[in-house]
Amino acid sequence: MIKKFFDKLLGKSAGKTTTDPQMPAAEPEAVMPAGPVIGVRVEVPVSEHGINPALLDDRAVKVVTTLQDAGFEAYVVGGAVRDLLLGHRPKDFDVATSATPEQVKALFRRAFIIGRRFRIVHVVHGRGREHEVIEVSTFRAYLDASAAEQVAGNEKTSKSELAGKSHVVDASGRVLRDNVWGPQDEDAARRDFTVNALYYDPRRQIVVDYHHGLADAKKRLLRMIGDPVTRYREDPVRIIRVVRFAAKLGFEIEPGTRKPIRACADLLANVPASRLFDEMIKLLQTGHSLASLEELRKQGLHKGVFPILDAVLDDAHQHDGREQFIQRALGDTDRRVGEGKPVAPSFMLACMLWHDVLRRTEQLRAKGEGPIAAMQAATDAVFDARIGDISGRGKLAADMREIWLMQPRFERRTPSSALSLVEQVRFRAGFDFLRLRADAGEADVELARWWEDFSTANEAEREELLTEARVQDQARRAAGGSTARAPVAEGDSTAAAGPAPAAARKRRRRRKPAGERGAAAPAATDPNGSDT
Repeated sequence: MIKKFFDKLLGKSAGKTTTDPQMPAAEPEAVMPAGPVIGVRVEVPVSEHGINPALLDDRAVKVVTTLQDAGFEAYVVGGAVRDLLLGHRPKDFDVATSATPEQVKALFRRAFIIGRRFRIVHVVHGRGREHEVIEVSTFRAYLDASAAEQVAGNEKTSKSELAGKSHVVDASGRVLRDNVWGPQDEDAARRDFTVNALYYDPRRQIVVDYHHGLADAKKRLLRMIGDPVTRYREDPVRIIRVVRFAAKLGFEIEPGTRKPIRACADLLANVPASRLFDEMIKLLQTGHSLASLEELRKQGLHKGVFPILDAVLDDAHQHDGREQFIQRALGDTDRRVGEGKPVAPSFMLACMLWHDVLRRTEQLRAKGEGPIAAMQAATDAVFDARIGDISGRGKLAADMREIWLMQPRFERRTPSSALSLVEQVRFRAGFDFLRLRADAGEADVELARWWEDFSTANEAEREELLTEARVQDQARRAAGGSTARAPVAEGDSTAAAGPAPAAARKRRRRRKPAGERGAAAPAATDPNGSDT
C-alpha cells in the first residue's frame, strides 16, 4: 500500500489539468477517467466572485485568521462558499486547513477532535443555546481504492481491522477511513461536486477554485469531480446529496453525474442505517422537503431507499386523505424552516408514520389489546420496520408516542382532563399535530379551534369554554353522534365526526390582549416540540 501511495504522489503532476484556467470547463464525456482529477489552482478576486463580506460569520473568520497567524493555510470551504457566491448567508461555516487535528486543537481553548471515518475538530464558541460550532478539517490526500487497505466487513463487523488504520475501504470500494493528510489540490479533488470544492480566504478576499466550481455555480449546475461511478462507490451517500442539493439550490444535475444514479442506488444498502437516517432528516428538514421528494421521484429513488419514505410514498397514494396530511405536514415544516424557526425531527416523523402506527394499533386492538398497550406495541413495531437501530431511538420514539397518545385525549374536554393536558411539556407539539389533522379533514376543525382558545385563555375564559364543550358534547350524543374523531381501522382518514350542530356552537369570543390574560395560560413552546 505504501509503495502505491508514493507512486501516486510521484506521478501526481501527470494528472493535472492543462486547460486554460480562465476558460469555462467543457461538458464532460459520459465516461470519465477513474483516477484522480487534480485541477489547476485559480485565485479568483472579489471583482469576479462578488462575495459580500457582511454575510460572513465573525467566529468562522476568527478561526481562519488564528490558523493563518500560526503559519498554516486556512480557508472557509465547501457549502458555505457556494452559498456566499449565491448571495445567501450560510447556516454553517466549515474551515479547511493544512494544520493537523492536533495542531488545530492546540490553538483554541475549546476545541475537540471527533470522528473515526474522518477526524475533524469542533471549535466551540459561546455556551448554551447561543453556542456555535465551527468544523475544521485538515486537507486530505486523494487516494483511490487501489491505494487503500480493504476489509471484508463494515464499520461494525470489522472494528478490530480498522483500528489504527488511516485509509480503508470495504469490498464495494466504500471508504471506511480517510485520514491521510495531503496538499490542497488533492483535498479539492476528493470533494464531491465542483461547487463544493471552493475555498475562500476572508483576509485576502479571494476564492481558490481548482475545478471550475465558480463557473458551475453561475450556471446552477451540479457536477461530480472525477468519474461519478467511482465517486458513488467511494461514498454512496453522494447519491442522496446530489438529490438534496438539486432540490435545495434549484440546480440541474449535469448529465454525466445523473446518468449512473439509478444503477448505483443499490450501493446505499451498505450504508449504516444511522447515517442513512441522518441523510433522510437532512432531506426533509432543510426547508425544501417537498422539492426533495419530487427530485427523488425524478431520479427513481422514491422507493426502496428510505423505509420511512416507503411508508409515506407507497401508502399515501392508496388512501384518500393520507397524501394531503403528509403534504401539509411537510409544507408546514418547509414554512417553519424558511421563517428561521426550529423543527423537531420527532414531530415530522410522527406525521409521516402516523397512519402506519394507527393501522397497526387497530390490528392489535382487534386482537384484544388495550388502546395504550396497542399503540406502544405498534410504535415499537413501526420503529423496527421503518427506522431500525439508530442513535437516540429511545428518545425519538418516546417523543413521537407522546404526540400520538395525546390525540384521543383531545376528545375528552372535561375540566380535569383539559387542564392536565395543557400542562404537558409537549402539549404544543400534540396540538399542532391535531391542527394538521383538522386541516387535512381527519379531525374536527372546531375541536382544534377550541383547544387553541383554551390553551391561551385565562381562568374565566376557560370556564366558559368548558361549558361550551359540555353543551356541544351533549348535543352530539343527543343526535346519536360520537365525539371520537381519530382515524380508524386501515387508515380511514375520513372517519371524523362532523362539527358540532350550529345551534350548539357559540360565537367565538373576542380575544383579550396577551397582557390581560391570567397566569393560567401555559408557557409557549415550539409548535414542533422544541422550547422557544
